[in-house]
This record gives sequence, C-alpha cells and structure tokens, in this order.
Amino acid sequence: MKVLIAGGNPTGAQLASLLLEQNHEVCLIEHRHDVLAQLHLELPTEAIYADSATDLRVLEGAGVRDTDVLVACTSSDTDNLALCYLARALYHVPYTVGRINNPRHAWLFDERLHVNVALNESTILAHLIGEEMSSGDMMTLLKLRKGLYSLVEEKVHPESVAAGKAVRDLDLPAECVLCAVMRKDQLIIPRGDVVLQPFDEVLAVVHASQVATLADILGRRVDVD
Repeated sequence: MKVLIAGGNPTGAQLASLLLEQNHEVCLIEHRHDVLAQLHLELPTEAIYADSATDLRVLEGAGVRDTDVLVACTSSDTDNLALCYLARALYHVPYTVGRINNPRHAWLFDERLHVNVALNESTILAHLIGEEMSSGDMMTLLKLRKGLYSLVEEKVHPESVAAGKAVRDLDLPAECVLCAVMRKDQLIIPRGDVVLQPFDEVLAVVHASQVATLADILGRRVDVD
C-alpha cells in the first residue's frame, strides 16, 4: 500500500515510521527546514519529499496519482480539507484521512469534502474516557467496522453474574459473540456447556452500544439500593 502524508509534525512522522515498519510505501511531504532536519534523523531519506504539500506540482511529483491513502495532517485545517478534496476529486485517491486541529471545524470534515476519516483528538479522548467509565476493567483490543463493533477482553469477576454459570445460561446482548475463554494455560472454545470460572479471561466481539451490558455481566456485580 502506498501512503502519502502531508505534514511532518510528530503525528505525521510517527505515522510514517509505523507504516514503514509494516513494509508500506510511504512518502511524507514537508517544507519547513527545521522540521526536515528532525525528520532526516527519524526516517529514511527516500521517504521524505522536501516541498510544500499544497502545491499541485509537488503532489504529482510525490506520486499522488498512484497513492492508495492520503493523510493530511498539517497544522492548518484549511490545508487539510483542501488536500483531501483535491486528492479524491482531482487525483481519484481511494481513501483520505484529515486531521482536525480546531474542534470547531470538525463539522467540515466529512464526505462532502471527500474526507473518509476525520482525526479529531478531542472527540477521540472524550470517546475513550466514556468507554473507560462505562466498561470498567474491560479492555478494547480492536475496533471493527469503523468502531461499530469491538473485540474486547474481560476477566470474570468472582462476584459477577457470569461466575459459575454456563455460557448458555448467560443473558448476553443480542449483538455479542464470545470467541474464546482463556483459563490459566488453556484456550477454551466457549460452547454452551462451558461454565465460566472466576478469573477466566473472556474474548468477545460486541456491538459498541452493548459493551457496557457485557461488562456488567462479566465484571463485578453492583447492587443498587
């Protein structure tokens, strides 16, 4: 996969480094001399394109016409929107990602301006905090279908509803599938007759709206007076 990154700030530089480790083809465009000096310490020279990403000739020279993903993460929301729009409308780049610097501009970053994914740090933080508050000790391992579903891990609390019950007897949410139970060194397929024991580690795929319900079943029971 070829990824074109506009902006050599720490976010862009770290993204480029991670993608290169995964053997993707990466080109990062940056024009500021002080930033370029740092980039050359962190990335291979061939992955850096020293020029302005908002210049169409530069985009073409960096290979935008055969790019699979364009990531616009400059410090300017205007530039990021323009880059995403041009990438799709003019160069037919299949997928675009736009970084939002000012949360007030978030409403602009959508499909109307050809932004497939909007990176809004404020929204991400709020979402993560909300998840932590609602799911207790449950750990999210992977997001699926753009966050609609999650692969989660939870230990069965000794005081939970699930402790000592067979899987078939659990009132699991409608959109929840138990994938595996890890008990000490064993990997157990969670068939209906499997009885969950305290401290079993349960892996499940669950709809985002039902994560808290699953956490209530597997986690510590809370009595409401």
